[in-house]
Amino acid sequence: MMRRPTRSRLLVVHLLVAALFLVLLGRLWQVQILDGDRYARMAAENHTRRTVIPAVRGEIVDDRGRPLARNRAAMRVTVDRAALDRLPDRGRAVLDRLADLLGRPPAEIRRRACSVGAGTPCRDGLPYEPVPVADGVSERVALRLMEHRDELPGVRVEPRPVREYPGGTLAAHLLGYLAPAPSGAGRGGAEAVGRDGLEAQYETDLSGRAGSREIVVDSAGRAVRTVREQPPVPGATLVTSIDARVQAVVEKALRRAARHAAGRGSESGTGAAVVMDARTGRIVALAGYPAYDPSVWTGGIREADYKRLTSPAHGLPLISRAIQGQWPPASTWKIVSTAAAARAGYPLNGHYDCSGSYRIGDRSFRNYGGENLGGMDLHRALVVSCDTIFYRFAYRMWLKDEHARRPADPMQRMARAFGFGVRTGVDLPGEAAGRVPDRTWKRETWENTRKQMCADARTGYPSVAKTDPRRAAYLTAIAKENCDHGYLWTAGDAANFSIGQGDVLVTPLQLARAYAALANGGTLFSPRVGRAVVGRDGRVLREITPPVTGRLPVPGKTLAYIRRALADVPRHGTAAPAFAGFPLDKVPVAGKTGTAEAYGAADTSWFASFAPADHPRLVVVVVVSEGGTGAEAAAPAAREIWSGIYGLDGRRAALPGGPPPPPRPTPPPGG
Repeated sequence: MMRRPTRSRLLVVHLLVAALFLVLLGRLWQVQILDGDRYARMAAENHTRRTVIPAVRGEIVDDRGRPLARNRAAMRVTVDRAALDRLPDRGRAVLDRLADLLGRPPAEIRRRACSVGAGTPCRDGLPYEPVPVADGVSERVALRLMEHRDELPGVRVEPRPVREYPGGTLAAHLLGYLAPAPSGAGRGGAEAVGRDGLEAQYETDLSGRAGSREIVVDSAGRAVRTVREQPPVPGATLVTSIDARVQAVVEKALRRAARHAAGRGSESGTGAAVVMDARTGRIVALAGYPAYDPSVWTGGIREADYKRLTSPAHGLPLISRAIQGQWPPASTWKIVSTAAAARAGYPLNGHYDCSGSYRIGDRSFRNYGGENLGGMDLHRALVVSCDTIFYRFAYRMWLKDEHARRPADPMQRMARAFGFGVRTGVDLPGEAAGRVPDRTWKRETWENTRKQMCADARTGYPSVAKTDPRRAAYLTAIAKENCDHGYLWTAGDAANFSIGQGDVLVTPLQLARAYAALANGGTLFSPRVGRAVVGRDGRVLREITPPVTGRLPVPGKTLAYIRRALADVPRHGTAAPAFAGFPLDKVPVAGKTGTAEAYGAADTSWFASFAPADHPRLVVVVVVSEGGTGAEAAAPAAREIWSGIYGLDGRRAALPGGPPPPPRPTPPPGG
């Protein structure tokens, strides 16, 4: 028999039910009244998505407004990952069919689409954002895709601006290239950002400012309508000091010289050239060989192209040798040694013996070719490029420093005053600093390499000895010497330093800056390629002026003396064979040859010059790796460049009418 509930138990049940209702009512009041607005916003946000609208990238033009890098309309293929994910196989069949129509490997398309089974990390982004899988497809391919659109759900073909380099390889190392942004969207919402050259250096100016679009999507992620849109701000135009015609002349001459060097037995045939305005510090042309076409990066570089660009067998085309290549400057360095000798008290017009050799300790330092040229002043020493005179200067300065409490290092001081051993500060990324060796550097290097050097001295380079016993013996002797007393700055080091050999390293741009300072009377600039940043409306947003970084500690009369000596080098000095028949009466060129010797390799050819010699305007520096003497490769290339600039030797002048107009390019259409 069941017991009837007592009144107290019923009361407890009623109270519990009433409490539950009160809690529910309180929670409902909180949700509806207190937090109603917040939950309403959250609900709206669940259906609202914000997308980035990339800004159109600004152009790069030369000093006369000719385009070096611009945009062109091209067809882009994108996929909607949300649409693919709703398919039974999550879009595998669609992507494979798309790859077949594009003529691309299916794995590549899956990787770019970030699909299941892509195998590698891919572009960041949200499911409702279209993912680009192919850029720059031809109209024929685009039409084929549109004809098969029923087989390709989630695939769209739309016009988009892509980067174009109308000159192909022209100024490639200056311009740089675009590559995918690490996070999938760089400045300006762009999928690609500047990774080298001007594209990287002026990324902030060129990329502009991204816009945004807020859209309402349904539960499947499909866009329903646009709620709000903020248009992007296009990137600005970068006006450079580069003259495209001069650049073309320089590249053609450099290519010819490098290929000639390769024909002489050089394994690579590489080189660099710089044309600089001595009066302003602006770069007019800058080139390296071999070069490449930056367009290979558009839409993503292929593996085969990347291997070629980074292959030593192909000359490492990605390296900008004008600012990253480092070589001993050889006799082009003698402007530094002459200035240092004059500052140390040696008279410019003194009488010095250019003997065939000069003995320092147990070693005989020879003149080039061992030729005895007799007595001469420093003017003549520069014209015929005598070595032994500078060996004597270096040895006497070294002896004085050896007995000094604080070595003066007069040649090193002068080299640094000319801007060597530090980066020039040019507005290009990746610049090398070169090297001005001294006592401190020698000891630090010895401490870092002594262990390996001593090991090499003991083993004797067995792998090298199998193919080249003489080279192995040479390397073993050097290793033993460095192991025993490689920390000492010797008289031999000083002698080699005086003629730009040994451990001295410079870049072509550093040498061009030094010769510009010599030519303009002593002002040392930090070179600039950029000239102005110009808005889409043609308004100059920012002028770019090469800053002055120093003054040469050399009297004006000494600089004038050196300039007069260099003016005689192409007339009846070491560069005379290369300039035979050149109209020096119309355009007097002053310059200095250099022949950098290295054991087991052909000589590196240098020529550093400026013109007109009486009123210098431009500096031209050329280096050809393993090109032979300075007169064999670099000087003929420089002659070709000067002829192209001024319209000599039957050539059309690349610089008619003198300096360029102010930077006021015409705004692009639709700006």
